[in-house]
Amino acid sequence: MIKAQIPFGRKSMLEAYGEIVFKGWKGVEGELKREIEDGFLMGLVEGAIHARSKGLGSSIRRVLGGFINQRTVDGVEKLLFRLAEPVIFRSLQVANSNVRQNALHLLLDLFPFEDPDATKEAKDTLLDRQFFLLERLIMDDCPDVRVIAVEGCFRILHLFWEVIPPPTITKMITKIFDEMAFDACHEVRLSTLNGIIYLLGNPQSHEILKVLLPRLGHLMLDNVLSVRVAMVDLLLLLKDIRTFQFNKVIGLEVLLHKLASDQSPVAQKIVRLLMPSYFPARLDVEEACDRCVTLMKRSPLAGARFCEFALSEGASPKSMMELVKVFISLLLSNAKLEEPVVEGLLVASANLCRSLANERNQQDALKELFSNESVKRLLAVASTAHARSTVFDMLSTTASDDVAGLLGDCMSLITDCSDLSENLEKQAEVRSAHKLLISCDAFDNMFEALTRLLQKTAYRCHIKFDTEAPKQNVSPAKRKKSKSSSKTSVKWKHVGGKKSSNFKDDYSVAIGVSWQIKAMLSSEDARKAMMASQALELPFLALKVISEASIVQCEYYEYMDPYPVLAYTALALRMAVQNATTESGTKKDDRINSSGLISKAMLDQVLDHLLDCTDKLFEAGDSEKNGKSLQKSKQDNSKSATRLGQKRREPQIDASSSNTDGSAYTKQKQTSKKVKMFTTVLKFVIDSIAMGFASRNHTR
Repeated sequence: MIKAQIPFGRKSMLEAYGEIVFKGWKGVEGELKREIEDGFLMGLVEGAIHARSKGLGSSIRRVLGGFINQRTVDGVEKLLFRLAEPVIFRSLQVANSNVRQNALHLLLDLFPFEDPDATKEAKDTLLDRQFFLLERLIMDDCPDVRVIAVEGCFRILHLFWEVIPPPTITKMITKIFDEMAFDACHEVRLSTLNGIIYLLGNPQSHEILKVLLPRLGHLMLDNVLSVRVAMVDLLLLLKDIRTFQFNKVIGLEVLLHKLASDQSPVAQKIVRLLMPSYFPARLDVEEACDRCVTLMKRSPLAGARFCEFALSEGASPKSMMELVKVFISLLLSNAKLEEPVVEGLLVASANLCRSLANERNQQDALKELFSNESVKRLLAVASTAHARSTVFDMLSTTASDDVAGLLGDCMSLITDCSDLSENLEKQAEVRSAHKLLISCDAFDNMFEALTRLLQKTAYRCHIKFDTEAPKQNVSPAKRKKSKSSSKTSVKWKHVGGKKSSNFKDDYSVAIGVSWQIKAMLSSEDARKAMMASQALELPFLALKVISEASIVQCEYYEYMDPYPVLAYTALALRMAVQNATTESGTKKDDRINSSGLISKAMLDQVLDHLLDCTDKLFEAGDSEKNGKSLQKSKQDNSKSATRLGQKRREPQIDASSSNTDGSAYTKQKQTSKKVKMFTTVLKFVIDSIAMGFASRNHTR
């Protein structure tokens, strides 16, 4: 019955079975005792070694633990030796790695594996054999076996350091440091670090570890996160042991480099490691702040990251508030600071403000730091896009009331966006401007400005390509008045930016606006504000026109970009999701409703529209139809120009565009652009089907 329960039993149940068998064995004699030993227990030993899976082997060993844990009882160790000795050493050397692994587990459970009745010489010989096999298994071909062997060696060293011969200790531990710490398998490297951490619990190991630990420096630069985390855990343990100095294992420059560049789990632990050095609680706040400023000047990026985690690692909110004041004062002083230091101080201040924003006692003090004059001076100091972005982040985090003068600058930033899709620094700055405008209840103004830019480009697409201009469903009277119009004195006359001289400039701005709409949809606060806007239909319809022109005309115009299509499809899906959430159970129609949300049927129309545009694109690619299409487009453009009284007609094809080889817009580039457009549409189709919104278009 017990054997039948082993594969499915819980840990506590299996341990209880082991105790029951042990008590039964101890309480009987004669034939019944031999049956338990040579029948049941021998079967368990063989089963533990030849188990098909790790789980089954572990379960069998739990039952055997009822005897292994009682090996001091008279006769138990002799019994275990007699049962395991014939099979365990042979199994450690077989070709099957699973058997080697199981046998190694059993050997480690039984270590030191010896015959209590043997002579000292025989015991020493058997012990040497076990160490020989362990050293061999450390270099096993199977990574899983190496992991267990390394962990087992450290466990044996920790528990039996006093009885193991010094040459054996030196040989084993040196091989692990020189071989296993550089193993190709990251799990072996991780087991090495975890084993060292465990071994440090035995003070007798400290003398040799002082010599060997500096050999592990390369693991701080390991490409696996868990290994780097374990390395910092080791350093944290060394910091608390008086006889060790962690900076002799890993140099300070390496630690600062990893603090500046590594992921949060590593960076936060490094902050914990460096807190006593760069913001010690035992010193007064002024001196602690001076030390942190020293860190900022030595390594600005590391210092900024240090401030990100300082509060969560034990620094008091009051001392962090003083540190923000020191940083701001230093930035506003006339001290000549290098650009990286200025940027680092700004990022550090933003990180501290983000941490302190949740501390109610510090919120008012934070707001007082950012007066209108201080903000202007901070922006004057911020010479890079990233630095300005950081200032915007600070202001949006602290919810400062005295930032009305900045809103116009933010609006200029987000509307001057012709190069935004390829400028990573400016993208970060624009995202920060979005946050600031939302925190100041100025989202409606921003969204209105972006909508006007899209509408301008959509109108020019309508004139240039005779693209159909859809009619809006929501009357202007139904739209809410801007919340922020009464809260700020900012005038938005400059919102449109400089007037574009040609269609290409306007289209480039529309690409930037499309990027912003897609970015806002990925931000929770901006997405909520966008979905709540009563004017949501307007940019959606404008994007529809621009997307059609982008797809159909991409073969003739190199500057046509997939971003308007990406924004159009992302907005359509988000509106459909919002509609399904807010209007579930109500009757849907085929239009955009009064809230600017679209129904499932309307999303089908969006799919049909994009697929029709894709069809036109591939039809236009036919060599016979290409000439006719261009000629017809020129005629349509001429009629439109005449109808509007234009004296000057825009060319249908850019001067740089050509279908001949060797030109700026080559056939290869045309094909690449068509593939990008088709991929964008296909992604939308797949997402719609996956989300359950596409009812029939997938068959097309």
